[in-house]
Amino acid sequence: MGILARFKDIMASNINALLDKAENPEKMIDQYMRNVNSDLGKVKAETASVMAEEQRSKRELNECSAEIEKMQHYAVKALEAGNEDDARKFLEKKATLTEKEKELQQAYSLAASNAIRMREMHDKLVADIGELEARRAMIKSKAAVAKTQERMNKIGSSVTGANASMSAFTRMEEKVERALDEANAMAELNMAPKDDIEELTAKYDRKPDVEDELTALKKQLENKE
Repeated sequence: MGILARFKDIMASNINALLDKAENPEKMIDQYMRNVNSDLGKVKAETASVMAEEQRSKRELNECSAEIEKMQHYAVKALEAGNEDDARKFLEKKATLTEKEKELQQAYSLAASNAIRMREMHDKLVADIGELEARRAMIKSKAAVAKTQERMNKIGSSVTGANASMSAFTRMEEKVERALDEANAMAELNMAPKDDIEELTAKYDRKPDVEDELTALKKQLENKE
């Protein structure tokens, strides 16, 4: 029954504790799934073998018990027929079978105990696999959500960076506009002062208008008449 010694840790295993201590639960649960399925295959094969041994032992024990009853029956019949020697032979065979029955009973008890233990191990593994499947689906789901959140965080960082770049661009634009305003002001200050005298003299230096000359000529002609 070396199989029991090899898998005694399975009976005492605690999936929750294993997963809680794992650095990477996804990988841990996948690895544990592979291990437990491999163990289950071995335990199934061993359990079937042990259960078959139990049935064989039980069958031999029942056959031996039936033979004992049979010898008892024929011993009685021999005595009833007055054949004491035949009855003695039947009883001697019964005694031999009774000793064998004790050995078969011990063998059957051990086989039955082994079958129970192997069945318990088998059922424990099946339950572990069911729990593991449920927990694996939950962990995978949580991991997917975490990865999505991580991607969203990266996108959020990019948006924040873009906002910062936009803010910096706005500050540069304001700086350029301020420099342009200062340059325009400086250009205005550097212009030569305006001379009002030149405009005033130009007013009086204006050439006579043709209409004014025509009016003056008309007045001269009227005076001659």
